[in-house]
Amino acid sequence: MSKVDPSAAGEPLRVVMLGATGAVGRQALASLVHGARAVQVTTLGRRPVDLPDHSRLVQHQVDIHDPSSYADCLGGQQVAICTLGVGQPSQMSKAEFTRVDKDAVLMFANACRAAGVKHFELLSSVGVDARSRSFYLRTKGELQEALEALGFERLSLFQPSMILTPTNRYGWSQALTLVVWPKLDGLLRGRLKRFRGIGVEELGRAMAVNALNEGTGVETVQWSGFKRLASQDQIR
Repeated sequence: MSKVDPSAAGEPLRVVMLGATGAVGRQALASLVHGARAVQVTTLGRRPVDLPDHSRLVQHQVDIHDPSSYADCLGGQQVAICTLGVGQPSQMSKAEFTRVDKDAVLMFANACRAAGVKHFELLSSVGVDARSRSFYLRTKGELQEALEALGFERLSLFQPSMILTPTNRYGWSQALTLVVWPKLDGLLRGRLKRFRGIGVEELGRAMAVNALNEGTGVETVQWSGFKRLASQDQIR
């Protein structure tokens, strides 16, 4: 893909984010505001991101289930990055999972589309399918299909398998995963590479770099794409 340099036109690239307090969103945000490229980032969320004050960052506390609480923040935005999602889906009811991971995201996307946002990035999951027998994968697949129907000029669907964080946040099951999963990577070759684990910092950086690249249409980004994007010198 060719590169976009917003500063060449005298204006920074305007990016709005939903879910920036999460592990991946926080990394994507940090990559954007601490980089050398000209950007202006607006975050929307239930609480502010714990990040030092930065001239490139504007934060708004909003009701993520009520687009009218943030619609005024979307005017002039060029890229939307959505990393909103529940941390432990298995610990929530199906109704609450759907309310956050599908309904709130789709409301945000609709509001972005109405405001003229051209590029929408979504943190999704490998294996999503609107016809899957898995409730989690089916719900995520239904969301992706709904986003495609909105007709963004560009839609980027990021589909990681296991997201590896530097610390254990969710108890013994995650602790075991953080130890075991990286050891499996060597066995996952060819088409199975998409199931390899990805570090949260790399994934967040990949989403940030992708926002600064040109493109059109619907693109699905998986493990190999994360590694390629994260290695590009687009930000620093």
